[in-house]
Amino acid sequence: MTVKFRTITPLAAFVLGVAAPMVAPVHAQTATQADSETRLRRIEAEVRAIQRKVFPEGAGKTFVPEITPGQAAPVTTGTPAASAVSDILARIDAMEAQMARLTAQVEEGQNRAAKLEERVARLEAAAAPPPEATPEPAPAATPVAVAPTAAPTPKPATPAASKPAATTPAKPATPAAARVAAVQAIEKPSTGDAGQDEYLYGFRLWEAKFYPEAQQQLQIFVDRYPKHKMISHGRNLLGRAWLDDGKPGTAAQFFLQNYLADKKGMRAPDSLLYLGNAMVKLKDTEKACGAFAEMAATYPEETIGRLKTQYDAARASVKCK
Repeated sequence: MTVKFRTITPLAAFVLGVAAPMVAPVHAQTATQADSETRLRRIEAEVRAIQRKVFPEGAGKTFVPEITPGQAAPVTTGTPAASAVSDILARIDAMEAQMARLTAQVEEGQNRAAKLEERVARLEAAAAPPPEATPEPAPAATPVAVAPTAAPTPKPATPAASKPAATTPAKPATPAAARVAAVQAIEKPSTGDAGQDEYLYGFRLWEAKFYPEAQQQLQIFVDRYPKHKMISHGRNLLGRAWLDDGKPGTAAQFFLQNYLADKKGMRAPDSLLYLGNAMVKLKDTEKACGAFAEMAATYPEETIGRLKTQYDAARASVKCK
């Protein structure tokens, strides 16, 4: 059998020669594109990983880089992490809230202090007589020689209110012989209760209208026996001895002291009543009305009972709002 070989014509040889070199570039181009896509995906994955670190809150904070084959990745400027900014804002809010609370506490404390100061001022004002009628401080009590027929030497009245408190008191005047004899005629009781005896002796002096001597004697009782069962009577009577002696300013101090020291004392309501009377004599209507109002509010049973007559008369002596 005879095999026949076709002769390749020049045209066929030309076609084969051209086609062979064209196949290689096609394969090379495909490989290059695949490699570029792989590199691009790797770069995009790395960018996403970086974005997750920079923007941990996720969606809405990331961006997709516009990188295409043959182009360089654009240079971008980074921004601070959102978590750091949020933390700073949260701390600022907390500090402002704390400052607001502290400001409120300070304002509340200042308000309470103002109210306390106002209350103390009212109490001090109630105790102090008007400047023009302020008396001299009560003279210090001195021991009284006690004998069956002897009485203490009378002490002169308090210096005039117009003199300064620091002025040296005038030399005591010698009491008249008749007064000395009258005071000595008042016997000091002896009941076996020393405190009771001191009080009763002062009461007898006051009852006999020896007011300076009564002031001295009752002051001894108040100083020596502050826990005695008759202490409320003694303080109240001491105020009355000054009031009856024409010194309402000093008397008012003793009446207020007796009321504040023991509001349940036997003569506490009496002291409020006489405190009002003292203020009337000092022409201080506001304080007088305040004392009468306090008595009516604190001791209503006394204003309609034991002290009704005296209360009604005192209340009628001044016009209260």
